[in-house]
Amino acid sequence: MNGKMKILFLCTGNSCRSQMAEGWARALKGDVIEAFSAGIETHGLNPSAVKVMAEAGVDISGHSSTHVRDLLHIPFDVVVTVCGHASEHCPLFPGKAPRIVHAGFDDPPKLARELAATGASEEAQLDCYRRVRDEIKAFVERLPGNLDDNAQ
Repeated sequence: MNGKMKILFLCTGNSCRSQMAEGWARALKGDVIEAFSAGIETHGLNPSAVKVMAEAGVDISGHSSTHVRDLLHIPFDVVVTVCGHASEHCPLFPGKAPRIVHAGFDDPPKLARELAATGASEEAQLDCYRRVRDEIKAFVERLPGNLDDNAQ
């Protein structure tokens, strides 16, 4: 046992927000947190998420989209749902049930699609990802102390 808090960041498709959260947790809190991410579905890794994380100096290009059922054997201390859909459909975990915390963030692909429909530039669309990336970073920077603030 390494003594690190095991945290699972859970979202719908494990393509964007949960991947960013895992990347930030590994980069900023790797000394105290063992970070994982998964989805209640798998949608593949979002290339725009990879791009904006790389801009911030965090490489998530080697991550893959993981289904939460593939991680149910891990004794998580905390599961952080990063979207409402995952919060509403969070699975039951066998054994010692982890604490479930919700920290919702906007969905960058949805925001970018809405902007694209108005004719916005690719750069403006990437700004949606950048904003959410920075919000997730701010959340992760306060871990694990802010988990009690969001506990369900």
